Amino acid sequence: MIQIRQFGWADYDGVTEVWRSAGRDVLPRAELAAKLTRDPQLFLVAERDDIVAGVVLGTFDGRRGWILRLAVDPAHRRGGIASRLVAELETRFAALGCPRVNLLVMPDNVEALRFWQRLGYLPLPDVLCSKPIGTT
Repeated sequence: MIQIRQFGWADYDGVTEVWRSAGRDVLPRAELAAKLTRDPQLFLVAERDDIVAGVVLGTFDGRRGWILRLAVDPAHRRGGIASRLVAELETRFAALGCPRVNLLVMPDNVEALRFWQRLGYLPLPDVLCSKPIGTT
């Protein structure tokens, strides 16, 4: 049975394992702690048999929701965990009055693009610009 719930610090090691197994960078505790001061209810874990099997990190800036990190342990994929995590996150966005949700997908990640399109997310012709702050 899959349970979707809000992240708690006791989940951190399990979350980092999911990120590693999915080939994602691990967010350091300090960075995650800073994010959680804003909207902790938007960081969700999927638990199966007391093991963190999936995770999604969202944020709401007051205007738009953002899905920043969705990952499912490869051993638990193809069971609907990602879709359930996104559905719960969307419910929480709606409760905050969020009118639109955005996310970024690398253009060569065809499998991810198909997944998001099945959930109703459509690609836009926006251009992503980025600038590191405070680095030398």
